[in-house]
Amino acid sequence: MMEKIKMTTPLVEMDGDEMTRILWKMIKDNLLMPYIDLNTEYYDLGLEHRNETDDKVTMDSAIAAKKYGVAVKCATITPNAARMTEYNLKEMWKSPNGTIRAALDGTVFRAPIVVKGIEPCVKNWEKPITLARHAYGDVYKNTEIKVPGAGKAYLVYENENGEEVKELIHEFKGAGILQGMHNTNKSIESFAKACFNYALDTKQDLWFATKDTISKKYDHTFKDIFQEIYDAEYKDAFEKAGIEYFYTLIDDAVARVMKAKGGFIWACKNYDGDVMSDMVSSAFGSLAMMTSVLVSPDGIYEYEAAHGTVQRHYYKHLKGEETSTNSVATIFAWSGALRKRGELDENKALCDFADALEKATITTIEAGKMTKDLALITSLENVEVLNSEGFIKAIKETLDTLLA
Repeated sequence: MMEKIKMTTPLVEMDGDEMTRILWKMIKDNLLMPYIDLNTEYYDLGLEHRNETDDKVTMDSAIAAKKYGVAVKCATITPNAARMTEYNLKEMWKSPNGTIRAALDGTVFRAPIVVKGIEPCVKNWEKPITLARHAYGDVYKNTEIKVPGAGKAYLVYENENGEEVKELIHEFKGAGILQGMHNTNKSIESFAKACFNYALDTKQDLWFATKDTISKKYDHTFKDIFQEIYDAEYKDAFEKAGIEYFYTLIDDAVARVMKAKGGFIWACKNYDGDVMSDMVSSAFGSLAMMTSVLVSPDGIYEYEAAHGTVQRHYYKHLKGEETSTNSVATIFAWSGALRKRGELDENKALCDFADALEKATITTIEAGKMTKDLALITSLENVEVLNSEGFIKAIKETLDTLLA
């Protein structure tokens, strides 16, 4: 047995829900703890514990992430009415991801994990497309009203002196709905800087897209802030690095993305990024084959899987039935966090292990050993379909060979 790799600084561990929680333990038991003297500050973000703590544990985990600089998060449940009943909740707690993103004022970067034998639906995509998603405000911090009948709706801003700016939204002739959204210049500036820095770090072109022709104040503010920051702080660095920044309308971006070869960063507002990251990941193969990292302007990193808690498989697991759940995104969340921890602590052994873990995962799939979701879409022949635990153990075998 090799000597376990030491960690000088903890990383923040945020446990989660349902099937991903089961995979979380399997990954730690099989792929991490035999090789690393794992040093984490643990937070249980499972829905039961969030309910017990009145969701205080979620904010505590975000504060810990600020303290230590690196976090890794399991997928969690954002409760709806059905979950209220199922888990006997005190209230419909907010999305933990939304809470953490707001606390860290971060930008989410998501990129597909490219594997031979899992070809993109879009045949000209040769390289990964990274989605940069603004992680504050818009529809995720909205206020909504159900309009019961005829009347006038206004958008009102009152300054500190009590002076008002008032705009008519709509004069209703009958029932309808209203939605109010906001953002802040500070958060948009953080988003822009995170995107520019990430582009420079990864040496990739950066695209930014909104609908400023329709939203002449809201979306146009995003466009203006990006351009001002680029011109003042990043233009020379981009030119020196040989990479490009440009703005385009969101509908034009969609058309261009479909014809592109990939290998760039596509920055989107919060909701656009939510939708487009799912589109890109699905077209590349699977949401379970997607990396996701939240980067704050203060240099805080939170790694997670881009998918949900795999509820259907969890219910099968509870019945004692076999599952074949893809754990790749969760494994890469751990490898990403461990690599970043190693980089910040100048711990080369930890960085090398993270690289080996990712290589072992990809090599296992390319050798024809995979979960059912990948077996259904692979171009490889005579593949071996493994169950949830069997796939993780197959990766462990490959990892042992690589490390030997």
